[in-house]
Amino acid sequence: MPHALYTLLLYLALPFVPLKLLWRGIKQPEYLQHWAERFGFYSTQSRKPIIWIHCVSVGETRAAAPLVNILLTQYPQYQLLLTHTTPTGRATSEQLFGDHILRVYLPYDVPFAVNRFVKHFKPKLGLIMETELWFNLIDACDRHQVPQLLLNARLSEKSAKGYVQLGRLVQNGLSKFALIAAQSNEDEARFKLLGAPHTMVAGNLKFDVTAPAESEVLGQQLRALFGNTRTVFVAASTREGEEPLILDAIANLPLLTVIVPRHPQRFDEVEQLLKSRHIPYIRRSQLTTTLTEDIQVVLGDSMGELYTYYAASDFAFIGGSLLKYGGQNLIEAASMGKPILIGKYTYNFAEATKGAVQSGAATQVRDVDNLRAKIQFLIDNPNKREKMGLAALDFSKASTGTTVRMMHLIGQYLQSTDTTT
Repeated sequence: MPHALYTLLLYLALPFVPLKLLWRGIKQPEYLQHWAERFGFYSTQSRKPIIWIHCVSVGETRAAAPLVNILLTQYPQYQLLLTHTTPTGRATSEQLFGDHILRVYLPYDVPFAVNRFVKHFKPKLGLIMETELWFNLIDACDRHQVPQLLLNARLSEKSAKGYVQLGRLVQNGLSKFALIAAQSNEDEARFKLLGAPHTMVAGNLKFDVTAPAESEVLGQQLRALFGNTRTVFVAASTREGEEPLILDAIANLPLLTVIVPRHPQRFDEVEQLLKSRHIPYIRRSQLTTTLTEDIQVVLGDSMGELYTYYAASDFAFIGGSLLKYGGQNLIEAASMGKPILIGKYTYNFAEATKGAVQSGAATQVRDVDNLRAKIQFLIDNPNKREKMGLAALDFSKASTGTTVRMMHLIGQYLQSTDTTT
């Protein structure tokens, strides 16, 4: 695809953007805020030179946390700017970092908006988390001599096939990154096939994310509310269409299930599903006293408590993997030492899933019937749960160190920019 055609298509779509934001705002009112930022108009200012980190949503923001915290400590002479695409990503940034950083929305990838962004903030370095390829933004940074590093980069086989269709547009864009630090050998190979000239394998930052210090204590408190004698199963980060399958899998099994939808705008939808099936449940936000035995499901309608849910559970299923969503992050569950069940659709976390299964920390399930059988097996075999939990801890600890490698890279580029200026 010619770059001019790419830009034309974006301009043609631009008049429909307000309608899209209004539509999303019906379910999530936060989409109605900060519209000017999405078009490159900013009131936020900084007197310090800026290190810019782009984190699309919740997962990327949490993955960047170790990096952000070390940058705040080691480079106090810089101001950290985090950009997001979703309100949940922005909210996660507020929760994790408070007012220690600046945060705005990344503008839409049309030239006038991205040029305003770069000219306004004048970042010394751009750190793009995972795989966000916006070609006009890449060009604007290149023209203004802003080095760009694609960190924690991943590229599934499916995504690579899609990018291939864009041809030279992708090749030119990737060539303008100073470095692409891939999560795995497979990810690096796919970037190279697309034409990326500067690549390396650095590992997965998400292994370096640590649970909040209070997670274990809060987990024990929550477990007391659940009932210490009950087996507790967490279905974490579930996606649309998966909750009915999970309810089928747990029907009449002797356990308490905590369902935590991936997106907060779906809390009410999942509640309606529980009501339609006449399943006794309670929302986490309404849980203040020890549950009665008749309650079968807790609806995890809170933000930022996933580690606490894991700490309060006996084992976990990782959502986005029963249906073709590509899977969600299993590393958090592993770092809490929990046995992991995960479906067969894991292309978003293929390397981590492979390692977890090989280490004995996780078991993949084929379908709903297989999921039910594995849940029953773990209910009946506490010794197996303990063994898998220990394997999960070992797997998590053995995979750390990516933050140190990335800080070394960042230091080199910051030194280079300081020298040139």
